[in-house]
Amino acid sequence: MFDLNKLVNDYLVPFGLKILMAVVIWIIGGIVINLVARLVRAAMTRRAIDPTLVRYSESSLRIALRIALVITILSVCGIETTSFAALLAAAGIAIGAAWSGLLSNFASGIFLIVLRPFKTGDMISAGGVTGVVDEIGLFVTTMTTADNLRVYVGNTKVFSDNITVYDANAFRRVDLSAQLAHTVDVQDAVTRLKARIAQIPNVMSAPAVDVAILEFNPAGPVLAVRPYCHNRDYWQVYFDTNRAIAEVGGTAHWPVPAPRQILMPPPADVGGGNASANAPIIGTGNAAPAGSRPNAPAP
Repeated sequence: MFDLNKLVNDYLVPFGLKILMAVVIWIIGGIVINLVARLVRAAMTRRAIDPTLVRYSESSLRIALRIALVITILSVCGIETTSFAALLAAAGIAIGAAWSGLLSNFASGIFLIVLRPFKTGDMISAGGVTGVVDEIGLFVTTMTTADNLRVYVGNTKVFSDNITVYDANAFRRVDLSAQLAHTVDVQDAVTRLKARIAQIPNVMSAPAVDVAILEFNPAGPVLAVRPYCHNRDYWQVYFDTNRAIAEVGGTAHWPVPAPRQILMPPPADVGGGNASANAPIIGTGNAAPAGSRPNAPAP
């Protein structure tokens, strides 16, 4: 005969108590884990430990405590933890084989924390992304790009690629150029540009602004214009320098750079009356000089 009281007293009540105890342990354990993580974070912050290491340590501690909490709950529920540990180890091997890339990201994250090629707040270029580092996580590095996009890059890709840290040095160089016409006085242009660019906000006085002849092309000399500034001011100095070059050229009334053309008669016709009419044009432009009519038909 079915005994309902025995079913309730022997099975349902103990099982319900275990479930209730597991819920209570999970809630209290979560509160304790959050408290411990906050205390550890506060202690590390007071000791002026690098924020990247603080976040990494806090994340690792939370994960470890959560695993311990789950094992405790399983023990309370009467599940043999030794068997569970063996099952977890076997599952870990299977997951490790399937998620080798994820474990590689985890290992690379540890190396990034230990070697510290960069830290939170640095502007870097790594893994094909350029931006400010927000966090170095267990598996990914979080960056914010210049156009305000949040990008997550796998730690393996960051660690295995070349890493450029823009904030590592006190200043960086802005590389620009200014095309001049052939008729412009180069030394006067250099003097004007140096004086004007030195007045741009956030341009450093030491090293001084570099303005020198970079190359020559058919349109005229090309000046290399190179001010120095802190990385955070790079784009402001970049655009202000371009504007300064345009202002100096307009104030000095520099002509528009264009390839020059020279009309030369053939050597055999030197001194001839009609040599200029059939003379070839040597140059790179498309238009003949003012007043000339090459290959013009006879009236």
